[in-house]
Amino acid sequence: MKTFTLILMASMAIGLSACAPKIPKEALMLKPESMQNRQMQTRRFATTDEGHLLSSSTALLQDMGFTMEEANAPLGVLVASKMRDATTAGNVTLAVVATLLTRQPVAYDKEQKMRASVVTKLLPNGKEMSVRVTFQRIVFNTQGQVTTAEAIIEPEAYQEFFSKLSKSVFLEANQI
Repeated sequence: MKTFTLILMASMAIGLSACAPKIPKEALMLKPESMQNRQMQTRRFATTDEGHLLSSSTALLQDMGFTMEEANAPLGVLVASKMRDATTAGNVTLAVVATLLTRQPVAYDKEQKMRASVVTKLLPNGKEMSVRVTFQRIVFNTQGQVTTAEAIIEPEAYQEFFSKLSKSVFLEANQI
């Protein structure tokens, strides 16, 4: 009886594992532009003072209108966000025309949540820290549904962030 039960359970386990979805190999491969984006999002700083980099990054994000959501200094992680209007005259016009034609309310993009994530890391040389920042946006329509969730990859956003962060780190390091 015990042998039969074990064989039955093993057969069921094998059968169920065959139903598990397989992860396609492409899903685990980086896109060709991933390295270029990572380089755009990362800078090295000639300091080992992670707290200083995190406090400078926090102040900079707040100056840019972000509100801190999470800060974990031991892990070197900051997450901040801000809400912005996402309506455009074109989208509203199309929604009004579609509503008139279909006699059903048509949703349009209303607001967007901008997110910034900062990660710091001591480099293997023990003399420098890297700072990586990523910006994302999530767009919500008038019905509260997400219509767009994407990474922001405009180089200007990252250049501006790192330019201001470099100045802040310099000023704070020299107590100016």
